[in-house]
Amino acid sequence: MTTTTINGTEAATPAPADWTLVNPDIDPLTGWQVLSDDIGGKHSFLIEYYKRCRSGEIIVGRELKTTLEMLIQDIFCGGGKYRFILDAAHRRIDFIEHEIKHFQAPFAGKPFIMALCQKAFTEAIFGFYVYDTELSYGAGWVRRFQEVLFLVARKNGKTPLVAALVLAEWFCGKMGQAVMCASNDYAQAALVFNAINAFREESRTISRVTRKNNKGIFFGNPKQRRKTGKFSKQNKGSIELMSAKQGAKEGRNLTLVIADEIHEMKDNSTVLPLITSVSTQDEPLYFEITTEGIVRDGYLDARLSDARKALKGEAETDPSRWLIWLYTQDSEAEIWDDERSWTKSNPMYGIAKKPSYLRKKVDTARHSGADRAFILAKDFNIKQLASNAWLEEKYIDCPATFDIADFAHCWCVVGVDLAETNDLCACTFLFMRPNDPVKYLHTMYFVTAVKAGDGQSTDSPTNPEKKNYIEWADAGLVRIVQDNVIDDTVVSNYIWDIFKQYNIRPLTVGYDEWHAKDFAKEIAQKFGKEVPRKIRMTTDALNVPTRNIETDLRARLINYNNNDICRWNFRNTAVRVDKNGFVMPCKINGYIGNKIDGTMSKVIAYAALREVKSAFMAKIGG
Repeated sequence: MTTTTINGTEAATPAPADWTLVNPDIDPLTGWQVLSDDIGGKHSFLIEYYKRCRSGEIIVGRELKTTLEMLIQDIFCGGGKYRFILDAAHRRIDFIEHEIKHFQAPFAGKPFIMALCQKAFTEAIFGFYVYDTELSYGAGWVRRFQEVLFLVARKNGKTPLVAALVLAEWFCGKMGQAVMCASNDYAQAALVFNAINAFREESRTISRVTRKNNKGIFFGNPKQRRKTGKFSKQNKGSIELMSAKQGAKEGRNLTLVIADEIHEMKDNSTVLPLITSVSTQDEPLYFEITTEGIVRDGYLDARLSDARKALKGEAETDPSRWLIWLYTQDSEAEIWDDERSWTKSNPMYGIAKKPSYLRKKVDTARHSGADRAFILAKDFNIKQLASNAWLEEKYIDCPATFDIADFAHCWCVVGVDLAETNDLCACTFLFMRPNDPVKYLHTMYFVTAVKAGDGQSTDSPTNPEKKNYIEWADAGLVRIVQDNVIDDTVVSNYIWDIFKQYNIRPLTVGYDEWHAKDFAKEIAQKFGKEVPRKIRMTTDALNVPTRNIETDLRARLINYNNNDICRWNFRNTAVRVDKNGFVMPCKINGYIGNKIDGTMSKVIAYAALREVKSAFMAKIGG
């Protein structure tokens, strides 16, 4: 480990473990006096922020600690490689606080007074300079950071802050700056663009020398045709927007780019042309602003992986011109145990983000597996992959049983998750009784003889889940099909057999639209054309049924007949969350044997019930 000295204090090279720049034996209230807040006669908000974070007055996560330590080390021990000059940064801060007003409630019409963390962020971007020998005019000192990765939880003023910084740079920076607001779609890209325009309209000074049309925002007031200079049409600078779906992304010559909500991007196809478009500039600025997302193995995952390598000193390329500013938690456990830690991912906690709102979200996450992943990702920047179980064991364990014969001569709703080739297949009958909130679920599973094997060995390559299907068949939980494929007829015949044996009639049969084949036709022939019901395998269609099953399991309102295979399937189930917070079941990652067919058949049954609830309750006399 290398060491350096800051004002007589020996310090280790920054590492993500904890604060390292100051000897822990020194009292922060006195020891911090060796670091002056004054830089060139101006007060540094970045140094103040660092000192208040280091003293524990402001709580930040380890990743931001590491960034702050690196920046402070570059200020005091840069060896002449970097210069830290506050003029440009403070000019932009002053511009924002004096010229920009908020346009949305509850701060509409009020001046944009920047919080300390926002001022520190601004100083980090615009305060550092590096000597560059490849400038268009030769060599000289230019703004150090060319790329910024800004990760912060939702509702922390991310969009207004970046919009204000962009407008300040457009006004305070050089003439001719071409700005692009980009995202996955126009609606998202328009958030920053519209915020910039709203700030422009709220300011008499700014609106007097600018104009907006369908193409973007430009300098020059049409009423002042003879005016020349930076704030006239002579300045060809512009602010425009584009989406990932837009063609002709190449060939642009941009100065400043904002890529918003990059967590939704599956790859770099949107941002790569934009990064290239600023490459000819002497002082380009490429912003990536986002919360954590739910897209797996997407662009943000790769970007954060590179960022964390850079923070650890393991970067494969030089990261010195990349500002990594991550508001992240240090663990999931601290979210549940320590409310003070919430500021690590929510720097505007208590200012823009209300404590009551976040407490409500945490309480929801405690009691809802379906909501937990989305809330942890969006409100605390903790990515939740499908590696976490959806249901807690205490809610899965349900020893109650019933006899299907008790529902003879009754109506039911059926949900079927059909199989591919020799995969597991499940068929769930859903019963209800008058004045009884419990749903009674009878599930039969189907598996091929090839998959079941001989029952003596569970190591067959056709049985990667290593389950003894022969034993389950003897218990009446699964039927072994002799063919190599579980034909749709096998399942439709089982539903017909139940009808003939118990006179149990399905009001509707929901089926997985992906692998239906002739199943719907056979059900229609047996029970009537109005009985088969296609259920779309999307988060829109399965969100409510998935949530309802969890709610019913928690309330002990599901009796699945203590079926071992159902219990196993529940344990294997995670939830996939889309960008709107909608969910649907998926397999827990990492093991091919994690079957969830039983869970899916129940969700499909719930989805079908939801569509015929009134008619079904009338049939059963409820």
